[in-house]
Amino acid sequence: MTVPPDNAPPAATAAATAPAHDADVPAGEGPRPDHTEPPGDRRSLVLAVSGLGASVMVAVLSILPAAFAIGGPGPTFDTLGDNGGAPLVQIDGAPSYPASGELRVTTVTVARGSSAPFTLGSVLRDWISPAAYVLPEEDVFGTPDQEEQFEEQAQQDWITSQESASVAALEALGTEVPATLTVALVGETSNADGLLEAGDVIIEVDGEAVASFSALTEALATRPPGDDVTIGYLRDGERQEATFATLDDGSGTAILGIWLDPAFELPIEVTVDIDSVGGPSAGLMFSLAIMDMLTEIDELDGAHVAGTGTISAAGDVGAIGGIRMKMYGALDDGADYFLAPIDNCDEVVGNIPAGLDVFSVETLDDAYEAITAIGAGDTSALTTCTG
Repeated sequence: MTVPPDNAPPAATAAATAPAHDADVPAGEGPRPDHTEPPGDRRSLVLAVSGLGASVMVAVLSILPAAFAIGGPGPTFDTLGDNGGAPLVQIDGAPSYPASGELRVTTVTVARGSSAPFTLGSVLRDWISPAAYVLPEEDVFGTPDQEEQFEEQAQQDWITSQESASVAALEALGTEVPATLTVALVGETSNADGLLEAGDVIIEVDGEAVASFSALTEALATRPPGDDVTIGYLRDGERQEATFATLDDGSGTAILGIWLDPAFELPIEVTVDIDSVGGPSAGLMFSLAIMDMLTEIDELDGAHVAGTGTISAAGDVGAIGGIRMKMYGALDDGADYFLAPIDNCDEVVGNIPAGLDVFSVETLDDAYEAITAIGAGDTSALTTCTG
């Protein structure tokens, strides 16, 4: 089975080209480089070198596109705290328990030159800052025709990720969430092509009922790629069967090669009171907040943790954009620890700001284990991006 991020039909591939546009929040500035006064007896030499350096920088700026974007650390939001006096995460339909510490969602701020022209100093400062980037606007926002589509997709991803976060949290705590598993798309390379079609509702795997997304995932997990499976499904209300070989997802896991659009029957209602964030990258931290609030134990014991990562209904943590800026934003807002998707480790290594401990996670279970270990004061067994 192949499920796109947040278990929705795949978005246009162009949307993935925005490297760090996970949040739509006010613009900020990165740290300024230090400047020192040169000794007097070397003044002539330093002036000459400085003049050459300035010429090079001006030359570089002269070939940059006229419209560009500056990205930097955005504000963070404590998923266990309040936002404007109201709980940022509210759970109805189940008992919830107070939690100490912080679980902060991190964001990226993006300012665009076409809306507010930048000064030469701000461009130079952010060009060299480890906590910022300078890119052509089109690389971040797409073409004018694509921009509205990207914004709509970001808002849809944000809404869908909240549902995925709730499902993943409940199932990680042992509560199965029933779902209607509707086929959204059959991949061209899938052996189900020509057998299953959009609108079919999957109800069985090899004669065993699958009434939830996790049940389908578990049924496939026991099979090696290439094995035949018989899928029972409903088409126009009539039960039918299709037998075909599974595919390999690239990691040795059997998949059907289809996209699903699950309709979940959540036993609780989770409300997120924040309207300045878009995209799916807050999913992991919302899942952790839900797990923390639904359990009596105090996992964090006062620790301040930030992080990022998409979350699937199956509890898989996915890579995001802008992690370098998000680590700096977390540190600025008082976090001591940061949870990073394992698939972002290549961007994490060499870019961790001093004073922040970063742990890599691949699943929601990994992340929950991490915050529990952090709260207990023993992180020796946790995984980092360097081992």
